[in-house]
Amino acid sequence: MSRDGTLPGRETAEAFERIGFRMRLQAGMAEEYRRRHDAIWPELVDLLRKAGIRDYAIFLDPETNALFATLERRRDHAMDDLPDHPVMRRWWAMMADIMEVKADDEPVSLPLRPMFRMG
Repeated sequence: MSRDGTLPGRETAEAFERIGFRMRLQAGMAEEYRRRHDAIWPELVDLLRKAGIRDYAIFLDPETNALFATLERRRDHAMDDLPDHPVMRRWWAMMADIMEVKADDEPVSLPLRPMFRMG
């Protein structure tokens, strides 16, 4: 047990922050989006975890094709380095035909302001 009372490999909730953001899916691509994420590459999952990400979920509003994502990230996360990683770039390139993306294939992502959370 560590000094803060946590077990080795376990981190306190205070070490993490929750964020949310919105992306947009092309019309008619919901099932394809799900299919691709059902087959997410293990190396991408490892990369996201190493960047300090956990509890990542994406929800679809089928009326607007808006994707709402939430995740927890370490306060000392390395998410800012992800756009330069070859695995991330390959994933974005694979997803570019079914999402709203920037010129470099990065998904257009708008941060969401937290309004309520029941802890």
